[in-house]
Amino acid sequence: MKYLLPLCLILLIFSCKKEPKHESITITNTEVQDMVGFLASDELQGRMTGSDGIEVAAAYLENQLKSYGVKPYFETYRNHFKIADSIQAFNIVGFIEGTDDKLKDEVIILGAHYDHIGLGKTVENDSIGNGANDNATGTVGVLAMAKYFATKKNNKRSLMIILFTAEEMGLLGSKHLAKQLKTENLDLYTMVNFEMIGVPLKDRDYEAFVSGYDLSNMASKMNAYVGNNLIGFSDVSKKYSLFKRSDNYPFYQEFKLPCQTISSCDLTNFDYYHHVDDEISELNFDFMADLINKIIPAIEQMSNTPTKEIVMYESE
Repeated sequence: MKYLLPLCLILLIFSCKKEPKHESITITNTEVQDMVGFLASDELQGRMTGSDGIEVAAAYLENQLKSYGVKPYFETYRNHFKIADSIQAFNIVGFIEGTDDKLKDEVIILGAHYDHIGLGKTVENDSIGNGANDNATGTVGVLAMAKYFATKKNNKRSLMIILFTAEEMGLLGSKHLAKQLKTENLDLYTMVNFEMIGVPLKDRDYEAFVSGYDLSNMASKMNAYVGNNLIGFSDVSKKYSLFKRSDNYPFYQEFKLPCQTISSCDLTNFDYYHHVDDEISELNFDFMADLINKIIPAIEQMSNTPTKEIVMYESE
């Protein structure tokens, strides 16, 4: 017996050394706060399309995607276009190829806009529209999902990662790219856009809503995929036609497929829309990280079903 304990210790040490290392891909509140904090910092001056600040933001997004192993969809990450023949603008587009020989030709778009309004109305000597919730949070949500899937490599369908510019100028980035991808005959399955996911809804039995709820079965399917009531309906979203006010809409117009936006903010729970006080101090990063981690399994299942289960109910 006197040799048994030392032998057990040796075996334990040996087994620990042989244990393979698995990179953690759970999204943490610190991780999302750091990324949102960078994008919403004063140094980026509100990320106005065409500004020096949005150039810094774009370079940051490119570096993040590259570090995750997400490849550019085009020759580079940048999808260029001009606004009024004077402003050089660019969407950031990455691609995670699917693992299934047939299903990889079908594409799911995960999108969010990374631009904001630049300088806004001065409040207490602050004129920078930092755009923390709108839409650094959605941008970081998409980055987090890109990191997850590029690491996990278990998506049978391909995932296109799109971070749009010029949303605040009238959805110009998404209008440009939706038309281009339609012309190129992209086999789009669905487009899931993310907008303002940094604060929790109040007095709801779900954690986020989907715009255009009645147009498709996206919400019910995502809830079934995760086994709880994660995505719901917003009266405010329907009243103010939020379905038409984010980057999902140009893709719906071009493809007539389920292209919708997920958000946890319908403006009943956030007072700083297009306001200089849209700062990281107003956000709940524990909630945001938890929401992203709950949505990821729904996207995962969406990318792996044998058939396209998310379908339109009716036209708008």
